[in-house]
Amino acid sequence: MNTVEESTFERAIRFALNAHHGMVRKGSDTPYITHPLEVATIAGTVTSDEEILAAAVLHDVVEDTPYTIDDIRENFGDRVASLVSSDTEDKMESLPPEETWLARKTASIEHLKNAPRDEKIIILGDKLSNIRSCRQQQLVIGDKLWEKFHEKRKEMHAWYYSSILHNLSEFKDEFAYIEYKRLVAEVFGEEYAE
Repeated sequence: MNTVEESTFERAIRFALNAHHGMVRKGSDTPYITHPLEVATIAGTVTSDEEILAAAVLHDVVEDTPYTIDDIRENFGDRVASLVSSDTEDKMESLPPEETWLARKTASIEHLKNAPRDEKIIILGDKLSNIRSCRQQQLVIGDKLWEKFHEKRKEMHAWYYSSILHNLSEFKDEFAYIEYKRLVAEVFGEEYAE
């Protein structure tokens, strides 16, 4: 019997499926795994680099499950672990998340300013997936969607998504960036997409 060896990306999908088993997206019944798969799909419109795609599908494993960066490194190697680590937010768990939101988002934006292109591809996929979800919810429940987040002020989310947009401008000719910019304008107003 001839067996085909799984690619790094296929192994990453299986790992992420296991890690996120039973989890749902914030404020919905949607299985959480749909988000990392969408992030990898978006990243795949910018690159075919299998390690970037693997990191894209694994990007929330360390942040949201019991798995560690060492688990990622052991299973997928140093580069994938480094890429996952770059998109893993320090949750500052000693304080309530609503108190650390601004510090966490500011740190993410500061990191993004000088991040390598490989890391930015994953961040573009992650933020586009998130703002797609926000827009879909906004169409149904309006600005009540912000009540589901630790930071409840829409203008703070506008600042964050707009800052991400400006720091990803090197992708301005990519469909993912164009869609992200359009959604920032639709969700928050044209002034945030300029």
